[in-house]
Amino acid sequence: MRLKRSIFLFTILLFISSEFAFSQGYKVKTIVIDAGHGGGKPGAAGSYSVEKNVALQVALRLGKKFEEDMPEVKVLYTRKTDVDVDFYKRAEIANDAKADIFISIHCNSMPDRRVVAGYTKGKKGKKIPKYAYVKNSSTSGTETFVAGTHRLNEQDVAIRENADIKLEKNYKQNYDGYDPNDPETFIILSLFKNTFRDKSLKLARLIQDNYTNENKRVNRGVKEQGILILQRVGMPAVLTEIGFISNPAEENYMNSASGQSEIVSAIFDAVKKYKKQTEVN
Repeated sequence: MRLKRSIFLFTILLFISSEFAFSQGYKVKTIVIDAGHGGGKPGAAGSYSVEKNVALQVALRLGKKFEEDMPEVKVLYTRKTDVDVDFYKRAEIANDAKADIFISIHCNSMPDRRVVAGYTKGKKGKKIPKYAYVKNSSTSGTETFVAGTHRLNEQDVAIRENADIKLEKNYKQNYDGYDPNDPETFIILSLFKNTFRDKSLKLARLIQDNYTNENKRVNRGVKEQGILILQRVGMPAVLTEIGFISNPAEENYMNSASGQSEIVSAIFDAVKKYKKQTEVN
């Protein structure tokens, strides 16, 4: 009941404050860039790199791009080094700054596939399969998420991205009893999504369009998921998966200077277009 009551009250406050702010004239003045994971939470792992490091490199490059080419916009980071920042603190940074956009950078990954590696014979001569796990290295592409609800069989991304919460001290107190493995909490938290849904979707689509049209990447689409960090920030927010670190070619791309430059340009140009389309005098 405490979680539901807190979310209900907070949602009302978000709605009132956002409606007032937009009625006064929406401007993109502050952007928060969030490098996923960090410290003791490495995220997904490739053959030679880990998500936390790739995300940080891209986040810092993106921030520098804004500082150089869009100096009128203030840029804040949830982390600039390899440190562990709790989810609720990341949201606090954005909310306390009254940011206008929140962008979270992540790498995607596919779980290992279970395959039949051979057979043994049972007592009655029956063949019994032996299983092994092999890397799923072929899946590729980009996808960008906004806060939302989803069917119970579509929770993989939300569960994976929210899993770090359980590594935080006092996570139940910090998140009002939130359990990242409980489907009901996704439904409750979906109350957050409506206020900034349209603007979040607009930005996410622009990012995906640039990945596809400019960078020639595989487009896995824009999706709505119950990702906690997106649910807790009071502004348009996206979480963009810049590629599959489990795919050797994409891991190389995301670790290369040229690949990171392309990713940064895709996101920056999307924000530039979003800014032009949504700002109100």
